[in-house]
Amino acid sequence: MVFASLEFLTLFLPVFFAFYFLTPQRFRNHTMLLGSWLFYAWWTPKYLILIIFLTIITWGAAILIDRSTSEKLKTRTMAAAIIINLASLAWYKYANVLVRSINDLFGGAEHPLIVWQNVILPIALSFTVLHATSYLVDVRRGVVKAQYRLSFFSAYIAMFPHLIAGPIVRYKVIEKELRERFFSAEEFASGVRKFMVGFSMKVLIADPLSPLAALVFKQSAPTMIDAWIGCGAYTIQLYFDFAGYSLMAIGLGLMLGFKFEPNFNNPYLAISIQDFWRRWHLTLSAWLRDYLYISLLGGNRAGERRTYINLMLTMAIGGLWHGGESWNYLIWGIIHGAALCTARAFNERGYSMPDLFSRMLTLFVVMLAWTVFRAANFAEALTMWGGQFGLHGVGMGDAVALALRPTIYASFIIGILCIIYPATRYAQTGWWIFGNTIWRSVWPALAFAYALIVLTGQQSPPFLYFQF
Repeated sequence: MVFASLEFLTLFLPVFFAFYFLTPQRFRNHTMLLGSWLFYAWWTPKYLILIIFLTIITWGAAILIDRSTSEKLKTRTMAAAIIINLASLAWYKYANVLVRSINDLFGGAEHPLIVWQNVILPIALSFTVLHATSYLVDVRRGVVKAQYRLSFFSAYIAMFPHLIAGPIVRYKVIEKELRERFFSAEEFASGVRKFMVGFSMKVLIADPLSPLAALVFKQSAPTMIDAWIGCGAYTIQLYFDFAGYSLMAIGLGLMLGFKFEPNFNNPYLAISIQDFWRRWHLTLSAWLRDYLYISLLGGNRAGERRTYINLMLTMAIGGLWHGGESWNYLIWGIIHGAALCTARAFNERGYSMPDLFSRMLTLFVVMLAWTVFRAANFAEALTMWGGQFGLHGVGMGDAVALALRPTIYASFIIGILCIIYPATRYAQTGWWIFGNTIWRSVWPALAFAYALIVLTGQQSPPFLYFQF
């Protein structure tokens, strides 16, 4: 079950809110926990056991850390719990690709060395592990106190708004709200507006671009125009899909009384690759910086050479966290790591370039990296890169020209020009009519109503981060 579905909007959400707001304040975490577990089990019930197991391991380890007087025992307990979490993630993420790589190397498709049945990656596992790891590290540092009530901690881990694809919510950010929160009509209305705009971003902009991106990436020899159209379609699709989900999650959090941190800030307007990572998936960027780059690897405190190594390792590990079905995500992370190292060396030597050129170059690098991120395998990525650099011809192909017919993208055009853009930008800048308080409420409602009509006539593709 995903947010952009009729079963979520017409069945799960109304029933959940009815029970949630009828529940006395002191028991609402229990209602939220049961609702979140039901939301998760709706996909595949058996994997709920894994989430509960990791939750109990993390909860128990944090209490042992809190009660222990031995610094060595605290560190070992933290490390053991983190290893259990990471090992679970590594198994489900990389068992398939490792076996496939070994079979390709030693046996081939006809005579595999290892007879294997693919392991299915459970949804929400990646974000569960990130939340558990940050919580354990923060308890070990003394940043937060261990939560002794299992139901409260489980509600934090399993909270359905951010369970599937973030944003990553650190325990210290919502610790007080887990203990006590009150209904606010103003915050609830703000949450509804954010949810409606995020829903519209997904249905009206991201979804119509999905078939076009899929069509181009499947071509055996895309032309330059085809390749860049496909890459551009995926670039826009990924942003509006993921940012839309994040905005829906933030909106749902507000409706429940929680204030999640923002996850995007116009990343494609970044002036440098460093600026891009200060704008894209903000909660993941901050997590990688605080818990991996600085805490584990040492950041930039050990000299210039070590700084470059740490940057590469951080982005490579970030790529591995995304991955599973191929090594493409690792390559994507390495590309970004190399870009960050190059930009850092460029700046430290006092070089500069015009802002417009810097923005264009940044977007060019980001889009080349999105190519390998989207491709099914590295061979497909090489084919797309070949097309982007004109190795398969220049002109637009017939298939892409047919896919660009106006009827398919009517909702996309209307969504951007008439609804989403004024709802997300003009309403914030105060441009006369869209800055009006009434219109700030009307535009998201119109967007949501139109998106709902569109959704009833089609099946919305799953969120791109649905099973990371």
